[in-house]
Amino acid sequence: MKRVFRRIKEHGQEIVETNITGGFILNEPLLNKGTAFTDEERADFSMHGHLPYHVSTLDEQVQRRYANFQEKKGDLEKFTFLAALQNRNEVLFYKLVLDHIEEMLPYIYTPTVGDASINYSYIYNQVRGIYLSYPQKGKLKEVLQSVHRDRVDVIVITDGSRILGLGDLGVGGMVIPVGKLSLYTVFGGIHPARTLPIVLDVGTDNQELLNDPLYIGWRNERIDGDDYYEFVEEAVYAIKDRFPGVLLQWEDFQKIHARTLLHTYQSEICSFNDDIQGTASVTLSALYAGVAANHSTIERETYIIVGGGSAGTGIARMIKEALLLEGVPYEDALSHIFVFDVMGLLHEGLPDLDDAQKEFAQKEAFLQKHGLPERVSIDDAIDCIKPIAMIGVSGQSGIITKEHVMRMSQYHKRPVILPLSNPKSRVEISPLDAIVASNGSAIIAAGSPFENVFFNGITHEISQCNNVYIFPGVGLGLITANAQTVSDDVFIIAAKKLSSLSPLLSKTGERIFPHLSTLRSVSREIAITIVEHLQKTGKSKKDTRSATERVDEAIWTPKYPIFRKLNDEKMP
Repeated sequence: MKRVFRRIKEHGQEIVETNITGGFILNEPLLNKGTAFTDEERADFSMHGHLPYHVSTLDEQVQRRYANFQEKKGDLEKFTFLAALQNRNEVLFYKLVLDHIEEMLPYIYTPTVGDASINYSYIYNQVRGIYLSYPQKGKLKEVLQSVHRDRVDVIVITDGSRILGLGDLGVGGMVIPVGKLSLYTVFGGIHPARTLPIVLDVGTDNQELLNDPLYIGWRNERIDGDDYYEFVEEAVYAIKDRFPGVLLQWEDFQKIHARTLLHTYQSEICSFNDDIQGTASVTLSALYAGVAANHSTIERETYIIVGGGSAGTGIARMIKEALLLEGVPYEDALSHIFVFDVMGLLHEGLPDLDDAQKEFAQKEAFLQKHGLPERVSIDDAIDCIKPIAMIGVSGQSGIITKEHVMRMSQYHKRPVILPLSNPKSRVEISPLDAIVASNGSAIIAAGSPFENVFFNGITHEISQCNNVYIFPGVGLGLITANAQTVSDDVFIIAAKKLSSLSPLLSKTGERIFPHLSTLRSVSREIAITIVEHLQKTGKSKKDTRSATERVDEAIWTPKYPIFRKLNDEKMP
């Protein structure tokens, strides 16, 4: 008998109509309700006897699972518990996480996903996601045809080459797309049935993995050059063919490939790189809020970025684009941004700058005007630049000093200090040191989670400058608008909207970013703003509904569907 399955909505309630058996339903995490199946559903789908007699509510199930979760001891044990629940009952998983989001987030994403990636071959226990492995080259369309999804709205893809700050973890990188897509659902309301994590398994240069007899990826050194780019091209066009209109998020690719892939496929498929654009956008939002708290505007100030890699130049580029949107001429915009690397201030006289660094290299005239040496340190430059903000993306612990913060405080009542490197051991300056050096006035957000700082009788809440404040809302907006491409203005608009919701600018607190418990509503606001922008610019599919109506209709909440049995006479 042909299997028939369809999801419909009636008066806001999700209905699943199917003729498949109860055994299949109970083993499918997107369908399984466990003890919450009603008596009628149990009878219709022959589930009586396969479940305990009591019919539970979703809230009762959450109470049970939360009690189980609290009994788990280590971080990895809590991660595997939540992953197992997600693989068994997705609605229950998302309801549990949403009800306890502040507590759960570290275990479904950073920092615990790092340990999970390292140990992936040992904790792997169920198929989730798609592995496109290099030995399958030439057959990727066929592989993707086997995915039994009528619709996929968003794909997160990685090649496992630069997982967090841990480097090449091969197929262990699958944990990252799975985690990111969980956040799309938790905070963006993207239906979990319409998400798909993908790993490009192109080998690994991690010798420990290659030597590990239990490693479950393709045991081969990483392919590179033309072979690599041809394989990625085949994967992108296979994805586009199988899921036209999908949003593709590039995640944790090495610097040498990340920007090239983004630029190559930006116009081919609706896509963005979260490490480049998401990080830059959430940082820009912190700057908007911090500058506003100083009663200034972004085009009136100057900014120091400590770290000239892809993250640093990506942030510099986003600030430049934001200044251009404010009407600042191109050359003037560049004069607001000062990027420091191991060579000191990037300027035209330095050798071996890459293309991204060259754009932000300061003119020789700047050095001459201020009598600066060829190798310009941060100390040399602060009095010339008078920066309102210092952004750390160097991975070098202590490179931003108390002295830097003290001197910035001479020029700005509330200097903005953003030490964004992960993990904590690599943070450029601790929030405590920045608070003390500024006598409690600095506005701070960090890349890693930090405890609040108590100083001079005041508790300073330290926000985490986390991409999760940006990408779920951006993704929801792009999907709702049926966008075909993603431009930087979308991320600037998202950053502005997020900054407008900052507790720093209201009477609700001193933190830069809203509490995670409000992030679902924050993502909704960002999505609505993006849809409105895309409608105005003609980049959204025409729709008679308002942006608010469109976004609200697109948001999924963890609630069990009602099951209806399709009998022969009801079969399509």
